[in-house]
Amino acid sequence: MKIFQQMESEVRSYSRAFPALFARAKGASLYDAQGREYIDFLSGAGTVNYGHNNEAMKAALIAYLQADGVVHSLDMATEAKRNFLEKFSAVILKPRGLDYKIQFSGPTGANAVEAALKLARKAKGRANVIAFTNGFHGLSSGALSVTSNAFYRHEAFTNRLNVSFMPYDGYLGEAVNTADYLRRFIEDTGSGVDLPAAMILETVQADGGINVATVPWLRQVAHICRESDILLIVDDIQAGNGRTGTFFSFERAEIQPDIVAVSKSLSGIGLPLSIVLMRPELDQWLPGEHTGTFRGNNLALVTAAQALSHWETDEFSKAIRSKGELLGKRLSEIQARHPEIDAEVRGIGLIWGLEIPNPELSGAISREAFDRGVILERCGAQENVLKFLPPLIISDELLEDGLERVEQSIQAVVR
Repeated sequence: MKIFQQMESEVRSYSRAFPALFARAKGASLYDAQGREYIDFLSGAGTVNYGHNNEAMKAALIAYLQADGVVHSLDMATEAKRNFLEKFSAVILKPRGLDYKIQFSGPTGANAVEAALKLARKAKGRANVIAFTNGFHGLSSGALSVTSNAFYRHEAFTNRLNVSFMPYDGYLGEAVNTADYLRRFIEDTGSGVDLPAAMILETVQADGGINVATVPWLRQVAHICRESDILLIVDDIQAGNGRTGTFFSFERAEIQPDIVAVSKSLSGIGLPLSIVLMRPELDQWLPGEHTGTFRGNNLALVTAAQALSHWETDEFSKAIRSKGELLGKRLSEIQARHPEIDAEVRGIGLIWGLEIPNPELSGAISREAFDRGVILERCGAQENVLKFLPPLIISDELLEDGLERVEQSIQAVVR
């Protein structure tokens, strides 16, 4: 590990939390250079929902390369892009009654957020955007302006104007409906909040601490946007691609955002790929007005088209929900057996959090879990939430094994 300390920037983070030299990955497991297996409850921060090195995706990618398929093409038309667009329309959009144009942004989720914010302001001719407490949307300048965590914001020294933060669902306690609070600020011309071009939110705040917005709150926010001529942007970068049990995280609320940012597991195999979905009338870009050298990654489009095969029936969704019920049940049992850690359990699908008030304790549990062969990240503004984000294809047996090791880690730390 010496070369990483000598040569790589101090900004590295995951290699500090999980200090192993990883050599191989398959399914829901990573393996270090000595061959030791680690159960993956991180999934590349939601990038490998379909597991590591999926055989069908890998075969499609290898075949494409062996046929000298186009690797880089800017935004020119390619067979890989055509195949993805056709399949995304047929498998994802049309069955859900969604009418969206697709923009290929730069390769990261933050690129998609930047494009979404820029487009919303252009379409509405307004500067202000409403974001929410504990939201995380990326760390480039525009995405950072709508990200709330002070850890990321304090060092940026960039212009943070034209963003108003409002309380997310549950932020002020169960007795306060923050959608009513939001409506008051929008309707009152004396509130000091300019009428925004858009609101941007995650239906499940992942890095913010696994905060799951309720269906009534999401519907009320969507209604406020409609009646006030405000665009609703859903950041589905981490909570999308099946993480909550449906392809889009907003499906449970039966709402249709105006703009959706999708990335992370979109490629299926871990290659960078991001898109922005927009209602057709919002597609007001001039040719080349928002561009990037690596938009439309052809290799990622090949595997993304293959990944969409998981959604041709509802069997994959059923399996995710079943595993999610198992994960939530087991975490609740762990919570009940260990009152000394004063934990709170929350989540949906296969994105769950175990909030522990003491950040030092949550850190110690994460480190102990790693020593026991489980990769378990922390999240939340205080990094006091253990974040359970296993690949969607994980077996019940491996999921149970990982959870047993996590409980053993808790026992070892608090005894």
